[in-house]
Amino acid sequence: MFRLLKILSIILTFILLTSCHYSVQNEKWDKIFEKHKINGTFILKNLSNNQLIIYNRERIDSSYLPASTFKILNSMIALQTSAIKSVDDTIKWDGKDKGWKLWNKDQTMKSAMPISCVWFYQDLSRRIGKAKMKKWIDKANYGNRNIEKEIDNFWLQGDLRITANEQVSFIEKLIYNKLPFDKQIQEIVKKIMITDLNESYTIHSKTGWTKNIGWNVGYVQTKNNKWIFVMNMDIVNKQDLKFRKKITYEILKSEKIID
Repeated sequence: MFRLLKILSIILTFILLTSCHYSVQNEKWDKIFEKHKINGTFILKNLSNNQLIIYNRERIDSSYLPASTFKILNSMIALQTSAIKSVDDTIKWDGKDKGWKLWNKDQTMKSAMPISCVWFYQDLSRRIGKAKMKKWIDKANYGNRNIEKEIDNFWLQGDLRITANEQVSFIEKLIYNKLPFDKQIQEIVKKIMITDLNESYTIHSKTGWTKNIGWNVGYVQTKNNKWIFVMNMDIVNKQDLKFRKKITYEILKSEKIID
């Protein structure tokens, strides 16, 4: 009996050690952020061993508006509730200037996601309605789940908040189709999130910007592994927006994940 208990203890310890997350504070990324004079945080998760590499650990649990990174979840909710039938269905532009030439035309989800078309996703949110939106945000356990403000603006100027750590968890569930949506819907949304594709890697990502906070969240799929990345940063002026992707790519290259 003692021997059996000892064997079971060893097995349990092995399971706990291999399933747990361990993290490393990456100070060499300091130079990248300092070079561009950006204050922010970055999390990189290696899904082959669950290792978290972190820059600016103090910020990873700070909550911010998700901005357009919410479009990932909004897309799944819209498809799950049939607010729109498919990523190829068109919503007509109302003819009013939306502030950017690329937004001033009819849109599909497939066209609206890459250009982060606000009016398209506001229309989807109104079609979904507050009750259904709240239901699915709760099911997905997304951020603080607070959508008490306007149904078409709560992710930009409302009370919804999410941390970098929570974004990592959300993206990981999406990768493994563990969110509370049909598997096919999760796969479809991952496809429209593709922002870079070549023979060596595929990047699925979404940027966001509101109230002086910028985001870049997503994952890299290589031939042998997947890496989740989540970045948020202070936006002092519009010129800073380019650093959401620039810093992401510099870090991924520094870790030899992409060329």
